[in-house]
Amino acid sequence: MTHFQRNDLREKLFSGKKVYGTCITSNAPRWPQLVASAQLDFVFLDTEHIALDRAELSRMCRTYQAMGLTPIVRIQSPDPYRASQVIDDGAIGVIAPYLESIDQIRDLVGATKYRPLKGEKLEAILDGNTKPKAELKTYLDEYNKGNLCIANIESIPAVDKLDELLSIEGLDGVFIGPHDLSINMGIPEQYDHPDFIKTVKIIIAKARKYTLGVGIHFSLDPQRQIFWVKEGVNIIIHSSDMALFSQRLRVDMDLIKAASGDHEGDSSKNDATI
Repeated sequence: MTHFQRNDLREKLFSGKKVYGTCITSNAPRWPQLVASAQLDFVFLDTEHIALDRAELSRMCRTYQAMGLTPIVRIQSPDPYRASQVIDDGAIGVIAPYLESIDQIRDLVGATKYRPLKGEKLEAILDGNTKPKAELKTYLDEYNKGNLCIANIESIPAVDKLDELLSIEGLDGVFIGPHDLSINMGIPEQYDHPDFIKTVKIIIAKARKYTLGVGIHFSLDPQRQIFWVKEGVNIIIHSSDMALFSQRLRVDMDLIKAASGDHEGDSSKNDATI
């Protein structure tokens, strides 16, 4: 079993290395061992779109930690209290969805890098009106060592103010939501549209400018991931257990039905996108 170091993933990102993971939706007991066998760095646990309660999520986070994988959790909304909660539950990285304002990212930084500090004192520090005393700073740095703060960028209003958003101290990475971004752009699921490609390239370039990790999540074939890795993506979030199972099952069933004379057409291009 791999020995888990809380800050391994953060150190990899800031040393310029690529990190690899997938989205996990199942909490089946044998699943973590199977996932770990794929030599991944992290698992993406999505509570925005997947029905996971707090106890389930905590068991999954702590199990994957024990397997040597970093659990990164997307919370339901940009809520700093929920962000702190999921870290208490075992998350190492936190992604907040649909961030469009400085205050939202600043609050996420506060929740992931300054917990358990809250209230007016935290506000004053985040506003830059005061600095924590040396003893408190040492405590908070150690208490939150290795935590990852990741912003979900998935709208044009966010893209239009990337310099303001991504320059906030304490932010570690950007997670591009291709589905919501394409919807916001008015070109639903047109991931090869020139405007979509141009916009994603802008996000990647801005993230790299501020030395942030950047990832994009697709549940399609690996070639799409490879394309974006060549464009600068270094957080590779490939597919999900649900999508991979669905895609493989359809391919296998198509082959079996074709061999049995009951072929109903190719369904392999359908996608389960989260």
